[in-house]
Amino acid sequence: MAVTNYPTINLLKLASSSQWLEQALNNMDLILLDHSHCELKAANNAINLMFRYPGYEKLVASMTAIAREELEHFHQVNQILADRQIPLAPLNSPPYAAALKKQIRSNGQERLLDCLLVGGLIEARSHERLGLLAAHLPDPDLAGFYRGLMASEARHFGAFWSLADTYFERSIVQARLGELAEFESELLVELHPEPRVHS
Repeated sequence: MAVTNYPTINLLKLASSSQWLEQALNNMDLILLDHSHCELKAANNAINLMFRYPGYEKLVASMTAIAREELEHFHQVNQILADRQIPLAPLNSPPYAAALKKQIRSNGQERLLDCLLVGGLIEARSHERLGLLAAHLPDPDLAGFYRGLMASEARHFGAFWSLADTYFERSIVQARLGELAEFESELLVELHPEPRVHS
């Protein structure tokens, strides 16, 4: 299957594979269920950052907006699940996000920088993969739904980069982003056997 990179995210070191796209398209019920989980986790991540860094005014404002939007997406995906009579259920998480979060350093300001960059990388990968689904899904309604999410996903990863650039020297941001982006790409070399948004 030819993969249309829709769109290209320059900060990602590796484009998603045709194997991931084929796996996702052949297992859309599971992908939709996992997408619901992802939206809730993204909202929770934004809320956790607000609790951890309440004195960072711009961060709190950005994370408030992201949490609201992620919860709205959670609701929208759950409506699609209900329409397709797919019950909400627990899922095993792939190693992707947990492995990325293990790269977050524990020391003060380094932790903040890494939290922002890891959050941004996950959002950037989500943006890329939702774009691939929008470009390749045969169901026009579902493709349109994913197309409609792309602008907000772009805002989300843009907000993480902007916050990192606000609180840290750009050279430090770029150097650490390069390390984390390289690690992120290595996680995707081998396709996870269970269909997931981030597998």
